[in-house]
Amino acid sequence: MKNTITRILFTTCMAILLLAVYFLIIGEKQISIFTIFQIFTANIIINIGLYFRSKIEIRKFLLEFFIDVSYIIIVLLIFGYIFDWHSYVPVWYLAMMASVIYIIAVVTTVVKIKNDTKEINDLLQKRKEKNTNIAS
Repeated sequence: MKNTITRILFTTCMAILLLAVYFLIIGEKQISIFTIFQIFTANIIINIGLYFRSKIEIRKFLLEFFIDVSYIIIVLLIFGYIFDWHSYVPVWYLAMMASVIYIIAVVTTVVKIKNDTKEINDLLQKRKEKNTNIAS
């Protein structure tokens, strides 16, 4: 659960950052606080859906990527329709944001898992050495 909350906050921050960059490029001067809460709510829905999807093992990485990104884009399209995001953010940019944020989240998760695995292996090695020294 802690990882899901962290991922929700991370993806929300990434979405707001990418939206701010887009607004900077098009000359928009402000992001509404309502938009920030809408993005937060969308990320809650997205991450809960991805959490449940992760319970289903998919052996093909590209199929998993396609399913996850498609789900994210569908949620963003629905939220875009409900909150009229499409009037100031094109659909292609929402799709690109979804893909970029998903890829960054996957990469950071893989790096975290790799670091956690290394730390656990180091602790196991130290414990093994300690037990060997005690037995000697």
